[in-house]
Amino acid sequence: MTLIKRTQNVPAWPSFFNDFFDRDWLDWTNRNFSNTNTTLPAVNIKESADRFEVEMAAPGFEKGDFKIELNKDVLTISSEKKVEKETSDDQQFTRREFSYQSFCRSFSLPDSTDRDNISARYDNGILKVEIPKMDHAKDRPVRAIEIQ
Repeated sequence: MTLIKRTQNVPAWPSFFNDFFDRDWLDWTNRNFSNTNTTLPAVNIKESADRFEVEMAAPGFEKGDFKIELNKDVLTISSEKKVEKETSDDQQFTRREFSYQSFCRSFSLPDSTDRDNISARYDNGILKVEIPKMDHAKDRPVRAIEIQ
């Protein structure tokens, strides 16, 4: 299973210069390298004998915030979350890093996956998507073959 990487066009020059001067250069997260000042949730992909498991770290979300779609061999996990910019007179932030925003991650599934039985659950800030392998793709134990 592979992560699909998308390339973006170079931002317009005024936006480029604004981003350059507005950035916090001590912040080395992915946020400094995105023109939308967002970070993508970190992903672990595990493979076992009978399945793939995608774990996505997405704290601060709720189960209903996610949308998981399968289009042919591409699994897409996305979220549309509105950023609330609430301010009050009695609170002033010197730094505000909580940023739960929209994202979209896509994964190319191998032919060996059982696309009809994909399942997902969200618990304690981790979205887990289980993608079973088809029977013919599962590892089988070693067996001796008799010579005739």
